Amino acid sequence: MSPIIPVEDAAAVATCFELMRQLRPHLKTVAEFVARWQSQEAEGYRLLAIYEDGRPVALAGYRLQKNLMHGRHLYLDDLVTEQTRRSGGLGQRLLDHVQTIGHAEGCSRLSLDTPLSNALGHRFYFRQGMLASALRFNIPLTSAE
Repeated sequence: MSPIIPVEDAAAVATCFELMRQLRPHLKTVAEFVARWQSQEAEGYRLLAIYEDGRPVALAGYRLQKNLMHGRHLYLDDLVTEQTRRSGGLGQRLLDHVQTIGHAEGCSRLSLDTPLSNALGHRFYFRQGMLASALRFNIPLTSAE
């Protein structure tokens, strides 16, 4: 079984670009992805990967946060498995791993957002024991991402 590895430098992040685009198709270039990662990493974002044959096949991006609603919690920004490798347990391994991190960090919960249109993702999260507890509403403030 391949280990779960922290992705901690720009060169390693760049190797994750094509896989992350399966989840975030609005990312247009490796440079944009690395720049966003650098900005988010400075604010506490962490990226984990499972590699096979030297290339990432599953990713999880998360951050530890505090707010009035949940107190200290772990927010899962990104969870993606290579399309051809889905349903093989890689996403579950990453989700279990970030839950372990959350427990160790004293977090009250793990939370994430997923689009209403992501029916397959919803099924996965329900199978993992997660429940839908809110709707997120938003409005664009600029024309940029």
